[in-house]
Amino acid sequence: MEITEFVETLRLDGGLLADAAEQAGPDAPVPSCPDWQMRDLVIHVGRVHRWATDAVTDPVETPGGGPAPAPEMTDDELVPWLRDGHHRLVVALHTAPQDLRTWTFLPAPSPLAFWARRQAHETSVHRVDAQQAAKNALTPLPPSFAADGIDELLTGFHSTGRSRIRTDVPRTMRLRATDTLGADWTVHLSEAPPRTVRTAGPTPEAAPDESGTAVDCTVEGPAEELYLALWNRLPWDGLTVTGDDAPAALWRERGGV
Repeated sequence: MEITEFVETLRLDGGLLADAAEQAGPDAPVPSCPDWQMRDLVIHVGRVHRWATDAVTDPVETPGGGPAPAPEMTDDELVPWLRDGHHRLVVALHTAPQDLRTWTFLPAPSPLAFWARRQAHETSVHRVDAQQAAKNALTPLPPSFAADGIDELLTGFHSTGRSRIRTDVPRTMRLRATDTLGADWTVHLSEAPPRTVRTAGPTPEAAPDESGTAVDCTVEGPAEELYLALWNRLPWDGLTVTGDDAPAALWRERGGV
């Protein structure tokens, strides 16, 4: 996807998030984040948006720490504060130079591509949280964007030492978005962080991994449902799991980031 596409998705989903937060009210529980009420979600997203804006507008090679604390605010001030930070981030990304040099924390073609992609997915996932809290229907995501988010999750977040998806019995799990060409990954699970290989070709039921051995488990479904299930925002009911369920069960239990 192009940087402009990520920024446009960020713009749209940030507005929808704020609308849902306003509708639900600050005390609404957030089902996908059981310890949070809506005010916690708003504060988290507002802090992250400002942190990302600083990385883009005041670039440094080494990060100076996490997001700054939120200011003291009344409940009535929360959503306007969220909207302001979101707007500043969209403008910062839209006007940043293509050769921006600043720090990142996952592999990316460029720092600008990293921040546009990461904040688009951060905002989209939390937009889902807000719409669920407001008891609204979820706004659909383009399959190509959802597939990109799966790739970021698998080859980015879950390739690091922070991933809790570990097993003393090595297994392989294939993930495939049924509505997106080429959205196909094989995840190798072991005592080390998961190792993901982008795959394609044979039908999932018979597809071997790179060693020629059939995978233990295949999980298939539309890109959006797969994306949100892997982020623990939707149940896995809409996905098709074939083979050994243990790798999928391991993900459901420990896949939170």
